[in-house]
Amino acid sequence: MGRRRGADRVVEQVDTGQAELVPAADRPGSWTLLLDGTPQSHVDLADPTHLEFEYVRRLAAAIDMIVPAGAPLRVLHLGGGALTLPRYVSATRPGSTQRVSEVDGALVDLVRRALPWPTDPRLRVRVADARATLTAGRDGSYDVVVADVFAGARTPAHLTSVEYAAEVARVLRPGGFYLANIADGPPLRHARAQVATIRSVLPRACLVGDAAVLRGRRYGNLVLVASRVEPPVPELTRRAAGDWFPGRVLAGVELDRFAGGAPVVHDADATDSTPPPPGIFSVRR
Repeated sequence: MGRRRGADRVVEQVDTGQAELVPAADRPGSWTLLLDGTPQSHVDLADPTHLEFEYVRRLAAAIDMIVPAGAPLRVLHLGGGALTLPRYVSATRPGSTQRVSEVDGALVDLVRRALPWPTDPRLRVRVADARATLTAGRDGSYDVVVADVFAGARTPAHLTSVEYAAEVARVLRPGGFYLANIADGPPLRHARAQVATIRSVLPRACLVGDAAVLRGRRYGNLVLVASRVEPPVPELTRRAAGDWFPGRVLAGVELDRFAGGAPVVHDADATDSTPPPPGIFSVRR
């Protein structure tokens, strides 16, 4: 299973870098996955509804509120990591059909061995590039598309363009939702451009995040919720305000102001997302 450091820590080379599985000292059965030192996923094997990372809780909140509680969904996950959100959906919405596209086959094998997910014939994991998965998808085949794709700590350029967004919109049903994890810091050029780009295809949207990140004061994660129909802004606002780390929701005029003047990104000029500041990530050794 790779070499080990410490009691249960697993260290293994995968296709995209060095993966580490770090057990939580205060929560038995919980693990953090890091790639080249960057935290990618946190999984509680005993309780898949326990979500440690705040941006994952915000993605889960959006999934909880777009259709009635417990109703099964058709979900495409772009980026797999340790399958935190697919496990959550399986637990909270039994009968959901989920597809996971993860480009790193060695990482999938590691997670399958070390952090196995419950057997579910409706949950399928495929080793594939996220954009190629979209291109091969059928029109209107998903209720939700979740994008949480990073090469190291940056979203690849080909997943930031309007051409990519058009493929997302194509595979969504008319009332479906796109949920994206966007990482950025001051002056938020990448986040503003992503909001403008996605809204050019899926115009009804809101942005959820920590107030300091939304104001461009520090680096962090923002969750974009976009659709052809209005997102549940009041419900998301209440959920974000009541989180362990309270957040804000930008919608309407505030979101217009946030994205104001930002260019729509095309394949020809797309770049990887903004890298995080040095030393921002740390996990106890």
